[in-house]
Amino acid sequence: MSRAVALLRASHPEPGGAVTLAMTLLAIGVGHRGWGIVGVAAAVAATQLSVGWVNDWLDADRDRVAGRRDKPVASGEVSRRTVGVAGLISSLTIPFLGLPFGPTAAGCITLVGVFALLYDWPLKSTALSVLPYLVAFGLLPAFVVVALPGHPSPPAWLIAAGALLGAGAHFANVLPDLADDAATGVRGLPHRIGAAWSQVAAAGLLLAATLTLVFGPAGPPSWAGLVAAGAAVVVLPIGWYAARRMHGRPVAMFRAVILVALIDVVLLIFSGRVV
Repeated sequence: MSRAVALLRASHPEPGGAVTLAMTLLAIGVGHRGWGIVGVAAAVAATQLSVGWVNDWLDADRDRVAGRRDKPVASGEVSRRTVGVAGLISSLTIPFLGLPFGPTAAGCITLVGVFALLYDWPLKSTALSVLPYLVAFGLLPAFVVVALPGHPSPPAWLIAAGALLGAGAHFANVLPDLADDAATGVRGLPHRIGAAWSQVAAAGLLLAATLTLVFGPAGPPSWAGLVAAGAAVVVLPIGWYAARRMHGRPVAMFRAVILVALIDVVLLIFSGRVV
């Protein structure tokens, strides 16, 4: 495998690509056109590359001890120094990629990058591990709106929905790996409250995000939004019940919250013009 591919893998391309795609589609939905869409995508991608590369640079020794052969640095496919330099460069480019949209937008996307890096260190293994997700995911859709011509203010419901979605994703993301993370010294909020309460937190936060996206915008909710909210209300208890039947294994609940997270992303993308 080439070093370039290994470097890309070290950036955590799946979640980073998903966030970038969602924000790019939101940019189209709220009215960005042409180079504006490209610029939003580039700025958001820089935040995701930054947090992914810095994460693997910081965790290199722990990943080696844990035998994480899926990690390019731990497996020797790419050097720790290369990943660290890539993380530094991508971090420094974030404010510059935001500047074409004005100082407010540049400050907004810079704060996204700062809080993402605060998750990598030092908050990842603390009771405040959810805080960077709340702030960064709340600011991402805000950046997309502020970056529009005229720099309109983002609606409060959009920021709240992004924050709730990000916080729910934090709890959902760690559900399958709680034991492995705890064994290697990661003690974030989900690890401290345990699998059962992490399932409750993920489900509650994502349901709150769904309801915010459906009932937050002005005017009556759409039929599609009501169907999405109904689906979230049905899917989450089914996932919880299935997890109980599987003797507490979180896999079923993990899949349920991921499905609701996808519903939320679709609702976010198709929230329409927000200004």
